[in-house]
Amino acid sequence: MRMVEIHTKTVQTGDDHSSKGNQLKWFQDGWWYKADGFSFESLAETVVSALLKHSTISDFVQYEPVNIRYEDRVYRGCRSQIFLKENEELVPLERLSRIFTGFGLAQELSRISSCRERILYTEELVRNVTGIRNFGEYLTKMLEIDAFFLNEDRHTNNIAVLYDRDGKSWRLCPFFDMGLSLFSDTKEDYPLEDGLDKCREKIKAKPFSADFDEQLDAAEELYGTFLCFDFSRDKMARLFADALAQLLMDEDVRDSSDKATELEMCETPSEGLYTAEELRRVKEVLRYQSGKYQYFF
Repeated sequence: MRMVEIHTKTVQTGDDHSSKGNQLKWFQDGWWYKADGFSFESLAETVVSALLKHSTISDFVQYEPVNIRYEDRVYRGCRSQIFLKENEELVPLERLSRIFTGFGLAQELSRISSCRERILYTEELVRNVTGIRNFGEYLTKMLEIDAFFLNEDRHTNNIAVLYDRDGKSWRLCPFFDMGLSLFSDTKEDYPLEDGLDKCREKIKAKPFSADFDEQLDAAEELYGTFLCFDFSRDKMARLFADALAQLLMDEDVRDSSDKATELEMCETPSEGLYTAEELRRVKEVLRYQSGKYQYFF
């Protein structure tokens, strides 16, 4: 896995962009770098973006795994290229709501009892403020991605639009920040020794309902269905193994006629490579989700 030396002294902890606390982040040479904080967030980011390449979702942030050397420590993490154009800024919906209504979006949504009405309220807010007409479709795609990959961190600071300060215009933001997907938080909430049934009992969705399917069904009923993978669901494990082997480019992931088997056999991986238990969890989650959401294939 690529080793990157971080020279900038500006460290961002992402206090406003994670419901679980701080994550070390750096900006350097046109790349955003993020260090793993809860376990294998970088693996989750990498897998989600790699699989979305084989889907009808086209505008998303692509991540690749890296080892990050900062000062005297090495962190396992990932990086993505900056997607902001010149003079653009990212405006989370929480901030957008505060600027134009005086109240945070999370606070306003808590006053609305229906999941469907919360989605409609959010779409109307964005449309009225920005003029973006297809935000309902955008929200639906986001909720489809989050439901399939079990992204538990889609709070109102993790949904954003982009503002061009010079042109005074708005556009949709690529889908980003899927690190807390696939039960990647093995440090606190989803230990690797826990079975998937136990993990599924604990996980809660955001931001319109604590239930992934409730908010997904409401959005698809309003705006339609959009996510579709271009491969059959029984090919998921193979595609995951091949994509990960290509991205890691690690000496422990060698050319093989059976990459999936070789990945499973990495019982003593080199520094920065994901463990067999982490890889096994991701594959098990993807296998289960592929069966649950067969209409995405």
